Amino acid sequence: MDSGDINAADGLRLLRTAYLAPSGTRHTGRRTATATEAQAPIRLEVYDYMADAVREAVETTKELRAGQEATAPPPAEAEDVYRWMVEETAHLDEERQKARDTLIYRQGLEHAILMGDHKVVRPHPCRRCHTYGLHWDRDNEVAACLNRRCADSHGEPTTWTLKEIARHYINRRTRAAVRAT
Repeated sequence: MDSGDINAADGLRLLRTAYLAPSGTRHTGRRTATATEAQAPIRLEVYDYMADAVREAVETTKELRAGQEATAPPPAEAEDVYRWMVEETAHLDEERQKARDTLIYRQGLEHAILMGDHKVVRPHPCRRCHTYGLHWDRDNEVAACLNRRCADSHGEPTTWTLKEIARHYINRRTRAAVRAT
């Protein structure tokens, strides 16, 4: 699986091993009431996120195959779902493979951002001004271009979703591969 510098499978593996367990209690220095119930043994928001990512990958694979039966069932391990997805869609036309690669790349970006690596959007150019000024906006969950010449008439930055960034990246990579041959 060639997904560039973002590896979605490694991201899921790291989420499962390092981020799924609770981080423990944070000592704020203030007195607090004693907990009456034990903390959940895992971080439920990370578990739900991982389940949703795997579910989306499996459902997208089925949609891309357009009703054809899968040759193998989805794997039991979450991080193996991307390898399975590539194997199940390898025979499809270029557009469907680009849709698959876009999903894998987008989820890799999402995994990195969930783990706190907001710098993953910086190597991508803004599609409007073509500069490398993207930064992650946590509040709006979009990448914002900080080039002031790229701002709209109200001074608001141009924003891009992770899906748009992934689609643009895959299209650029595909064009570069065509030019190289």
